[in-house]
Amino acid sequence: MDDLEAKWGGKYEKVIESWLRNWDRLTAYFRYDAPIRRLIYTTNTIEGFHRQVRKVTKTKGAFTSDMALLKLVYLAHRNIKKKWTMPLANWAQKLAIWFPGRMVRFALSNRG
Repeated sequence: MDDLEAKWGGKYEKVIESWLRNWDRLTAYFRYDAPIRRLIYTTNTIEGFHRQVRKVTKTKGAFTSDMALLKLVYLAHRNIKKKWTMPLANWAQKLAIWFPGRMVRFALSNRG
């Protein structure tokens, strides 16, 4: 961090100050194993899902009913689900180790 501050501190003083002030929170991410870190920063998966649902629904001018829209989203979800793979098996159990008591029900319900 000292090297970073020496090199960029003059140009990005406020950024470096913020990082130093919040260093404990910023580095908490690195205490997790690499596969868990990958799960944490892959919000792109959620955004990708939303993008694919929007792609299917935006071409329709109007829906005859709410059920027609729900059916279309359901069918899109089925197609999207076929392509999506979890980057880490048993992720809920692994996160439950880091957050005891917070993910117990989810981890138990998603075994095997």
